[in-house]
Amino acid sequence: MSYCHLTTSERTKIEVLKGLGYSCRAIARHLNRSHTTISREVKRLNEWSAEKAQWHAAAQKKKCGARSKFTAKLHNVIEEKLKATWSSEQIVGSLFQGKLSFKTIYRWLYSGKLRVTLQVLR
Repeated sequence: MSYCHLTTSERTKIEVLKGLGYSCRAIARHLNRSHTTISREVKRLNEWSAEKAQWHAAAQKKKCGARSKFTAKLHNVIEEKLKATWSSEQIVGSLFQGKLSFKTIYRWLYSGKLRVTLQVLR
């Protein structure tokens, strides 16, 4: 079963219809959504409004996904070793075995997270 998140316009419609006294089931029929979706959305916040709900949904979405391993300490060590003509494979093999991938170092390098020119690569 697939689903899609509520949009800003749908949340605004919920707010207007809720203000007019519509029930969750009536709002759901109007938006062609499940009544449980509407009920959960309204119960999610104490003082529900479309703007607060949208902000809350965006904040929750930011928490999704894997956390980055990129830290200032790791950044400094990798830059130092790259400038000393180490390859990404050597850095991972001797310092970060099982904790970091050499492909990750290349990705950071090409994306600009590491302030090293590509000429340091072998």
